[in-house]
Amino acid sequence: MEENTKENRKWRRLPIQIRFNDVDRFGHVNNNAYFSYYDLGKEDYLNNVLSEDYRKQDVVPVIANINADFIEPILCNDEIVVETRVCHVGQKSFTLEQQAVNLRTKRAVCRCFTVMVCFSLKAQCSADIPENYRRAFLGEI
Repeated sequence: MEENTKENRKWRRLPIQIRFNDVDRFGHVNNNAYFSYYDLGKEDYLNNVLSEDYRKQDVVPVIANINADFIEPILCNDEIVVETRVCHVGQKSFTLEQQAVNLRTKRAVCRCFTVMVCFSLKAQCSADIPENYRRAFLGEI
């Protein structure tokens, strides 16, 4: 199990477009929309950090657990970026830390932690993190 200090980890940033249907009648982004923003951040992170199409491999990461803390509301005209980084690499799983940041205030408005487990599509069970994934994640830390 390898864990690194928070100061050493790099964020990957993705601007988010707030869509009309993300906003409720009070002008707030609905909490369900945050998870689609985090999914976009996960996809961007994995596509760029793994430098190969992980979806075409036998061992793929799948979500095992996801938790979010909603700190401040996102309003319809806010400019938001989702920041994503790996904060823990284990034997079969890794944890993504994400936050939605309001560009105007520079504050995190929501934080999310997602445990991703590596899963073998052929064997239909959890698998060790492939060495090339591990090197890519640790190279980003």
